Amino acid sequence: MNSDLYDIPCTTISGEETTLAAYKDKVVLVVNTASKCGFTPQYEGLEALHKDYAEKGLVVLGFPCNQFKQQEPKGDGEIASFCQMNFGVTFPLFAKLDVNGPSAHPLYTSLKNAAPGLLGSKGVKWNFTKFLVAPNGASVERFAPATKPSQLVSAIEKLLP
Repeated sequence: MNSDLYDIPCTTISGEETTLAAYKDKVVLVVNTASKCGFTPQYEGLEALHKDYAEKGLVVLGFPCNQFKQQEPKGDGEIASFCQMNFGVTFPLFAKLDVNGPSAHPLYTSLKNAAPGLLGSKGVKWNFTKFLVAPNGASVERFAPATKPSQLVSAIEKLLP
């Protein structure tokens, strides 16, 4: 992994073009999310991580994706409202994107290359796959969808200053 990750253009859920440059010196947890998935309640745990560790240097970033059984059919505005109303999400959310296939967002292409899945698989298997990025992109670790946010605490704490 290298710092090029922070130069990749992204779109916030409110439609603003940006990059992840503001998060370069932080521990970053990137998660592909969906509002109609069995793992959707993980939003609560992700928000808890965000609240507990934001001041220590962690940022959680949510990237909605509709590639897995169309479990994120809503538009970006509806997604933002859903997350805020149902789970009190305050961490940054980004515009809906693809994580696999020919239209996969470059951020996810980079993350998958840096941290392949089981048996070297490059694909994201399901919603709520988590990528933990060390400050300045020094390393990337992948966690399965079933891994609860609370189970990431020790890995996060190892990367914090």
